[in-house]
Amino acid sequence: MGFTRREFTFGAAGTLGASAVGLARPAIAESEPLRIGWLAALTGPSSAPAIGFNRGVLFAADALNAAGGVKGRKIEIVTRDTQGDPTKAVNATQEMISQAKVHAIWGPTNSGESLAVTPIMARAKMPNIHPCVVDSLIDPVKFPNAFRLAPSNGQWDDAVRGYCLNVLKVKKIAVIGDTTGYGVTAVGASVTAFKKDGAEIVYQANIDSTQPDMTPDMLRAKNAGAEAIVVWSVSTGMEARMFNTRATLGWDVPFVGHPSMSSGELAGLVEKPANWEKVYAIGYKSCSYDANGKLPAHSQELVDRLKGKVNLADTLLWWVAGGIDAIELVSKAVETSGSSSSEAIIKYWNSLTKYPGYFGDYSFSESQHNGYPTEEVVMSAASSARDGTFALAPGYT
Repeated sequence: MGFTRREFTFGAAGTLGASAVGLARPAIAESEPLRIGWLAALTGPSSAPAIGFNRGVLFAADALNAAGGVKGRKIEIVTRDTQGDPTKAVNATQEMISQAKVHAIWGPTNSGESLAVTPIMARAKMPNIHPCVVDSLIDPVKFPNAFRLAPSNGQWDDAVRGYCLNVLKVKKIAVIGDTTGYGVTAVGASVTAFKKDGAEIVYQANIDSTQPDMTPDMLRAKNAGAEAIVVWSVSTGMEARMFNTRATLGWDVPFVGHPSMSSGELAGLVEKPANWEKVYAIGYKSCSYDANGKLPAHSQELVDRLKGKVNLADTLLWWVAGGIDAIELVSKAVETSGSSSSEAIIKYWNSLTKYPGYFGDYSFSESQHNGYPTEEVVMSAASSARDGTFALAPGYT
């Protein structure tokens, strides 16, 4: 079954290639499953991304296994629900390494968790690929095993700040995040960058994502004269309450920020559709349709393949595509190198130049483990979802 933008040589052909060069291995090494650890916050307030990623993970694993696996080895996804809790993520990581004996780990999807587990995986030399955006999580010297397939927070921050200052033409900014490690880090970085570019930060806050009433914080931002509210949180519940409060206050301020603000589940959380207007979330060219409603060809190909198999109505295409790409990046490393050793997987990832994924074309080297192209990051009209894709926000041509 060919479902990627690349041709794979699985099964008998791949096995013949290994034997032809005389690389005899014990039978168990040739037949044991390729175990991929999946650290997923499938429940809890920050679960929206992992739910979307998980759909891509399962789709990719099922499709690859249906095609014979990787050199005859079935892919086994070892999933642990971390619930967005760094302590649970640490325990799951240690268990995956010492007991499940996974060959690589995908995730976590939350930067607060990743900050806790990245050093653990580095000590174990565990190949790790993740979509977490905190810049410090990628350091080829400290963490030579860790690779990022999504933009860094710096890339996201540049897109958000550029849209506020250059397209919306606003100067008075409120920056709000949740109280997770990601939220605190992202707010701090965003505030610093806005100030450097001459904007005035009139309100700054980190709010517990379970806080039921957003009125006090929204009033403070309004009374301070905020012309735009920049949001750094993966909690769709918190975001919906902010959008609803804006409507209650009769305030016409735009929201700009995190991709989760365009998650399909917000449709069921906002009190009325109008509350979701003037919300501009980080998006990607690969997952954006043009004025004629057309997606890039490879993205349309993916959507067509997912129809009837993966629900895109309440999630984001890039989350699903990222999950597919992560599983393929591991399986392709093993298929190409003929080995599931940590060294072989990491060496393969370090060799990639414009690797053609569905979410983006990734490039890695020994000195650069941020793989996503900056020029692919755009802003989307959050409520314009169609199969997990979006119209470009106003101001793009």
